[in-house]
Amino acid sequence: TIKLEQVPGKFTQNTLTVSEGTYIFEIANNGVDHNVGFVLVEKGKDISKPENHIQTAYVTAPVGTDSTGSSNPTTLTKGEYVYFCPLNPTATDNTLVVE
Repeated sequence: TIKLEQVPGKFTQNTLTVSEGTYIFEIANNGVDHNVGFVLVEKGKDISKPENHIQTAYVTAPVGTDSTGSSNPTTLTKGEYVYFCPLNPTATDNTLVVE
């Protein structure tokens, strides 16, 4: 499980490095006064196009204030990915490196 926390306007972890494998993303909403989500995209692909999103990494339901939600299992191969929240405007250059 990869645990990430969102606070108003950002993720508290903006760079992560993991090994290849299958992971569940656990997203915590810590004090954001509305639902948050999670989007993962291979670095270099257009993040605005849903077809580029790794859909298994989406949280299974929007994550309410002071709650935690999870994605489905997501297999990651070597490379770089970016992640962001479309509901809690976060930077779109948060980086996940898979070695």
